[in-house]
Amino acid sequence: MKGGIFCRSTSIKVSITITALLCMTLSLLIWEKTPFIAFLIPPDQLDVLSPATQIETPVVAIVKDEQEQPPMYGTISGGGTTVKYSNHEKTYHVSAPPPIALSRESSLKQKEDVKNVTKLHKVEKGCNYAKGKWVPDNKWPLYSGSGCKQWLSSMWACRLMQREDFSFEKYRWQPQGCETPKFEASEFLERMQDKTIAMIGDSLGRQQFQSLLCMASGGKASPEVQNVGWEYGLVKARGALRPDGWAYRFPKTNTTILFYWSASLCELEPLNRSDPATSYAMHLDRPATFLKRYLPRFHVVVLNTGHHWNRGKFHANRWEMYVGGKPNIDKKLQEISNARNFTVHSIVKWLDSQLPKYPLLKAFFRSISPRHFVNGDWNTGGSCDNTIPLSSGSEVLQDGSKDHAAESAVKGTKVKLLDITALSELRNEGHISKYSIRAPTGMSDCLHWCLPGIPDTWNEILCAQV
Repeated sequence: MKGGIFCRSTSIKVSITITALLCMTLSLLIWEKTPFIAFLIPPDQLDVLSPATQIETPVVAIVKDEQEQPPMYGTISGGGTTVKYSNHEKTYHVSAPPPIALSRESSLKQKEDVKNVTKLHKVEKGCNYAKGKWVPDNKWPLYSGSGCKQWLSSMWACRLMQREDFSFEKYRWQPQGCETPKFEASEFLERMQDKTIAMIGDSLGRQQFQSLLCMASGGKASPEVQNVGWEYGLVKARGALRPDGWAYRFPKTNTTILFYWSASLCELEPLNRSDPATSYAMHLDRPATFLKRYLPRFHVVVLNTGHHWNRGKFHANRWEMYVGGKPNIDKKLQEISNARNFTVHSIVKWLDSQLPKYPLLKAFFRSISPRHFVNGDWNTGGSCDNTIPLSSGSEVLQDGSKDHAAESAVKGTKVKLLDITALSELRNEGHISKYSIRAPTGMSDCLHWCLPGIPDTWNEILCAQV
């Protein structure tokens, strides 16, 4: 009896040992083909793995939704990616490097990274960033208004003025039903490696440009950043107060951020080149020459126009409307608001027509930034003295944009709307107001914003959509 029990016990132990050896052998064979993390991630999420965790054999994916997956050309570093097209389908042939063995810690980190990337992708696809509310956040602002002197003009640095209340800096925008990824300077520059971001428009575009430079540098002095304006013809002409724009490059990631001044976005052509006081043909149906010339070098372009569309600016700039290469004779277009709407539609239509040539280009049209003058205009005693944040409300509930011209212009195109109008309208306490160091005494600036301030949120939303 004892012998029988002993034999059965021995047989069980042998069976268990053999089973364990078989399992170990099988695991090792599988490990050679796919790292452990592959077992932790659903098959439909494997496409967002880093090169270190991609499978060894080529992967072929057919994508029919052009909105979900923007087309790519060339080779992605570390991935050896090539792309072919067939009608409206895109075939991606991915040749990945050999798998790298991962420790348990790095495997868990990769799993968390994949989760974050997947979450970010879902936010980008389904989030209406223009709808939401302002919420207090003691972690804001994203940079120091008194420290970012390398990029921030003194005329917009409210920390260097006589203003004493800065509670407006302590609010961030919270979209409804989704999260805006927190802006991290180093992560932003890595994402924008070897890329050029161009902002083209008026002084509000310049504010957004300076805001992005302060955000990308953390508001700290960055002597290594290179002035590369000369590459784009952005040099100060003889007798000019300033160049037509600026371009700076962060050498570590080869990221370039530039701004070009084009208040109307139109092509401006002198009617008499030999006369310094000549008028200019303002071609409502032609984009600015700078945009046409340098678009192939851009990876992200943000356009804006709005506040220069008034009779005073037209007279001061000596602009004369042209359409089809001839002086405008359409009485409807002679109305400034109609001319602006016509131009916005024309420029967006042209930009959309260029996107198939540059499939890696992300194009945005930024909606108009609101003014907050009360009891008059900028030159008739208008002011914006409120210093209480969100005194007129904190939430945007509407789905559509308040800039109807911009919204209708991008509809049906691949140009995205950077809709900042309604959310900025709630922040009348964030303007430079009566503290401007350049405006005459008694005159308020209720158009431009204090920096740090509202344009930082514009950039945060821009970066989320990029």
